[in-house]
Amino acid sequence: MAHFSMQFGRTEHGKTYKERPSVYGLCTRNDEKIALVKVGDSQNFHYDLPGGGVESGESDAEAVVREFDEETGLTVWPVRQLCRSGQFWINGGVPTNSLCSFFEVELTSTEGSPSEPDHELVWVTIEDAMKKVRHDAHSWAILLWLRERLMGARGRR
Repeated sequence: MAHFSMQFGRTEHGKTYKERPSVYGLCTRNDEKIALVKVGDSQNFHYDLPGGGVESGESDAEAVVREFDEETGLTVWPVRQLCRSGQFWINGGVPTNSLCSFFEVELTSTEGSPSEPDHELVWVTIEDAMKKVRHDAHSWAILLWLRERLMGARGRR
């Protein structure tokens, strides 16, 4: 079982958690709004950073580009890997430990549309994004990104 220094979520006694390499991207507009995916229908939905599972033979960078396109229709380029963490959760009834790699990504094209029918791209403030995402690991990655931005801005003063 792989372990990252940061692990989020809780396990349920008696369940075996399947490890799933996953990638997620942080894409912002002018460092003010961040792209999230609203997944579900109008009555039952949740918010995630765009991303998902890494396919066999695919690099993390390739996976984040593919996942962004599928879930948002946006074309992005991975700028850098921000952090990694684990997230225990139940995924469609399957106990899962997502081994998450988070990337800062740059928007290169907005001409597509999501290929996954229950996914909708939404742009929200960074503060709202930290509150809305369903996984603690996603909120932590956003906070880490924001903290790096603020610390960098202080260093330039």
